[in-house]
Amino acid sequence: MDDSSTKRAAKSPLAAGERPTLKTIAYMTGLGITTVSRALKDAPDIGTETKERVRLVANQLGYQPNRAGVRLRTGKTNVIALVLSIEEELMGFTSQMVFGISEVLAGTQYHLVLTPHTHQKDPMVPVRYILDTGSADGVIISRIAPDDPRVRLMAERNMPFATHGRTDMGIVHPYHDFDNEAFVYEAVEKLASKGRKRIALLPPPATLSFYLHSRTGFERGLADFDLTEVSMGRISTETILGDIRTYTETLMRSANAPDGIISISGSSTIALVAGIEAAGKKLGKDVDLVSKQSAEFLNWIRPEIYTVNEDVRHSGRELAKAVIARIDGVAPELLQSISKPTWSSMGPKE
Repeated sequence: MDDSSTKRAAKSPLAAGERPTLKTIAYMTGLGITTVSRALKDAPDIGTETKERVRLVANQLGYQPNRAGVRLRTGKTNVIALVLSIEEELMGFTSQMVFGISEVLAGTQYHLVLTPHTHQKDPMVPVRYILDTGSADGVIISRIAPDDPRVRLMAERNMPFATHGRTDMGIVHPYHDFDNEAFVYEAVEKLASKGRKRIALLPPPATLSFYLHSRTGFERGLADFDLTEVSMGRISTETILGDIRTYTETLMRSANAPDGIISISGSSTIALVAGIEAAGKKLGKDVDLVSKQSAEFLNWIRPEIYTVNEDVRHSGRELAKAVIARIDGVAPELLQSISKPTWSSMGPKE
């Protein structure tokens, strides 16, 4: 800050504890309030040196735009709402998703607001609240169903949104997804290459879109490699971990025990391993296990597991970019992307 700014700081109208405003920055820089406002918005007619000067003072003062004022002037909240189930996978999913979104929003005027909910309750409640209160300019949702009423409602209300997953309901909308069909097919292929013949799949809940994608890849793999399915009954990745462990132990002790298992969830895989070992079976010898994970940790505890990473941080970045672009009017069919599986561990060395 130059000498003139320092002198003005000594006579600053900002009282102790008072929130800095555009008027404060204008006083500190000797510029007009309109110039300060346009500099903070990166207006093309404001010089680079002036913009840097204004931003420096704003940062030193801890200036934040008043959202209520912004909304009154523009009708915008500068908020992106992430509606995320509190039951999402514990092993890094939520934090990585938030990190990815935040990395993109950091360079914009938008702020992230996390709206938690439980999937055991009506998933429409948080979306209706956002729509009825106008509390966000855009929304990101997960746990997508093939025919998702949240998607239909937001499309009808012209709310910009992006989904972590795909629908099958005739509505074109922004999304980012992981290719679970390709993952499960490649997992079956891997188990077939190890000589495994009896394969079990621990799937996501049947109500979600990626259940269908997973089953498609699984059934295609079984047919292509002439393998047999061992049913996991009603167990899914959202079954209580203790129940997954108990069911797996019983299954592995039975005459119908699989010699290969595929898991869609890293957290659930820990319970699978516990059940396998409780049954006296050895991972990598009696049974091979392939798992998807959202953070690299499974191979730290069991290097015998074959793992594929889903980069949830990347998903967060893609979703943030998609919803901002949709707010700016980009066509939804241009804002759709799918990540391919990336193998992080091919299991123990041969």
